[in-house]
Amino acid sequence: MSNDTFIEQLFVALSDLRGQMRVSRASYQVMKKLLIDYFRASAFASESGGPMNFGPFGSLQLGYRRMGAIDSVDLFGIDELLVFAYYWANRNRYRKTLDLGANLGLHSIIMSRCGYEVTAFEPDPVHQEWLLANLASNNITNVKLECAAVSDTDGEAEFVRVVGNTTGSHLAGAKASPYGELNRFPVKVRNIASFAEAADFAKIDVEGHELVVLNAIPADCWNSFDALLEVGTLSNAEGVLAYSKARGLNIFAQKTGWEKVVSLNDIPTSHREGSIVLSRRVDFPWG
Repeated sequence: MSNDTFIEQLFVALSDLRGQMRVSRASYQVMKKLLIDYFRASAFASESGGPMNFGPFGSLQLGYRRMGAIDSVDLFGIDELLVFAYYWANRNRYRKTLDLGANLGLHSIIMSRCGYEVTAFEPDPVHQEWLLANLASNNITNVKLECAAVSDTDGEAEFVRVVGNTTGSHLAGAKASPYGELNRFPVKVRNIASFAEAADFAKIDVEGHELVVLNAIPADCWNSFDALLEVGTLSNAEGVLAYSKARGLNIFAQKTGWEKVVSLNDIPTSHREGSIVLSRRVDFPWG
């Protein structure tokens, strides 16, 4: 099977099997291992990073980068690919989207290839540089970069860069016990409220700051707004559940095969258990 055929069929398979893609299932574990091996041997593991056909998203170029113990090939794990399949399935639903915690810009590029108009937020200057280079090498023109973190206010805040894993960098106070070598410096922060009012979807990856961001989203936004996010701790899971009940939102979790959450046990408490989607929709918004 050619690479082009494999990637095309991969995204069809992920869409068809999304209900089976929970960590506890053997089908998930097998596919996770196969995909790790596949992408470690792909063009994305090289300095040039392609170009490589990426199925429905067209030709993709993403040069290899190290982010401490994590590298750019890790961004093609099964949980990320499921999110990309979600973006593609909703290409006729969403129009203006937010990429909160944009990192190297991969999600922004994929959303752009779905036809979305994207506003990306990234506070780390190193990641900003890589993100802009990735947008340019992929000829992306419908992504606007905000060189800032998101929060519940406009201004400035201390940012903590986790040198050993810069994907885990965060606003000071968002994590109780950051580990390893840390760099601290001020960054610009933007209030999410006005951006949410102008959007219909957000991918939220803000490393422990999720509840602050969610509480800053005006309640009326949820009438036409969905969000996908990771929940990193039990306390955040409790907070997300309470927040959702207060605003009349449904939670759909990868942990339960994207079924509607009915109890705290259904909500992930680690990124290793996948993402959740918050929505006022009765049924899981997959296409």
